[in-house]
Amino acid sequence: MLNSVATGRRLALRAAAWQLLAALLVAALFLLRGLPQALAAALGAGAMLAGGLVAARLALGGGGGVLPAGAAMLRLVLGMLLKWLVVFALLAVGIGAWKLPPLPLLAGLVAGLVAQVLAAASRR
Repeated sequence: MLNSVATGRRLALRAAAWQLLAALLVAALFLLRGLPQALAAALGAGAMLAGGLVAARLALGGGGGVLPAGAAMLRLVLGMLLKWLVVFALLAVGIGAWKLPPLPLLAGLVAGLVAQVLAAASRR
């Protein structure tokens, strides 16, 4: 199987663009219910975006050349763990510190996750 790091970076950027679009769309929809709901939805989708970028940076960054399979797998797993740590930390800040409504926050999170899956599934 041939899969270059450049291909992974392109996929990560495409996913980030789709997630940004999803964040804007879901925030605009929740703006009809009020500014706190729109901010919560944007934070939910933005949490997925931030987590995805952190994971991509860790898993695909570095530029250290070709890695052994074990090291590459470790970077992928650590990237995934760090992604979800970032996501949950941002959700905790949104609900705990900023007192944003949780339902729009979760709706934004789901929209960001769906956008990430759709970006990965698209073959362009």
